[in-house]
Amino acid sequence: MTATRKGYDGVVVTTPTSVPYQRFSTETAQWWAGAALRGLAEGSGISHREMDGLSLASFGMAPDSAINFAQHAGMTVRHLDTVPLGGAAATVSLRRAARAVQAGDADVVACIGADTNTPDSFRAMLAGFSRFAQDAVYPVGAGGANASFALLTRHYMQRFGATREDFARICIAQRDNALKNPRALMKKPLTLDAYMAARPVSDPVHLFDCVMPCAGAEAFLVMREDTAKAQGIPFARLTGTIERHHAFPDDPVQIRGGWAQDVDELYAMAGCSPADIDVLQTYDDYPVIVMMQFEDLGFCAKGEGPAFVRSRDMRIAGDFPQNTSGGQLSAGQAGAAGGHLGLVEAIRQAAGTAGPTQVADVKRAMALGFGMINYERGLASAAVVLEAA
Repeated sequence: MTATRKGYDGVVVTTPTSVPYQRFSTETAQWWAGAALRGLAEGSGISHREMDGLSLASFGMAPDSAINFAQHAGMTVRHLDTVPLGGAAATVSLRRAARAVQAGDADVVACIGADTNTPDSFRAMLAGFSRFAQDAVYPVGAGGANASFALLTRHYMQRFGATREDFARICIAQRDNALKNPRALMKKPLTLDAYMAARPVSDPVHLFDCVMPCAGAEAFLVMREDTAKAQGIPFARLTGTIERHHAFPDDPVQIRGGWAQDVDELYAMAGCSPADIDVLQTYDDYPVIVMMQFEDLGFCAKGEGPAFVRSRDMRIAGDFPQNTSGGQLSAGQAGAAGGHLGLVEAIRQAAGTAGPTQVADVKRAMALGFGMINYERGLASAAVVLEAA
């Protein structure tokens, strides 16, 4: 039995912070996390030494974890979390931090995602990819996420009739959004011809279906509403969240994520429906996952993702604005910070501080997380709904 989910009355999210991405960096993941922490302090007016909670996500910080970083930064905290959930880490961090604040176990929690990227990082990632997946992919000369998402993409295309042109619509709209985001790494418009002609990476996945690894950091603060008001900083109210791990294990190859299992509770908790979401930030490491999220969150039915993207304008000024920063596909994927990118943008949108990527009259924003790919499925799914103050 599942108990009725309790709301997050009085808990807000604030101080969305982005440390500008770099394609490659000689700095460590710890340095990037430190830069994010500094940004949180400067943006909120709250010293990092007064923050009594820390949640940290990083692929490249080992052997250090959140406790090592807190000590090095001079923080004394009473809520501490290292969240090893990749693209779902931001929302999971937010959920745990919100409950800590709500219970009085912490007053101000810093949630940070940070990673570096050196010329050798990708090779090292392939060598250390999931032990559970290695035996399945190494004998055929594959490794890492590209081959796994090629499997998911091919299966989805065959089952639901999606085409590369359908995925192109997602990538092209996000590139258009990225051109308005000064922090995005991709600075050139993307055309359908360029998308279709791009070199294959792991068929049917081609170049523009893949995120660009980079170095960077994203962060935000979780606190009580009265604290944010006292600091005079913009904020968004937290109205609903879900997370689910290893959902639908009987699906031979993933066609849905954990969102589909809990979506009704998410909307009930947030007091809204899909039609009430003004701006959506999907987790977009590959466009097939974006399409799954459209379906699983109720914007269209399962299998209707291809028709949905053909009928909607996903640009900032369009009728269905999504991934307004450009998403990872055009802004870049800074390791575990990639899962924080959409949530940080959702906070800006709900708080009305997104600047050149701002959607008009945002009352509700949704951000999604997805992570920990293991051959034929991603294991972690999460979502959050934020409301304008």
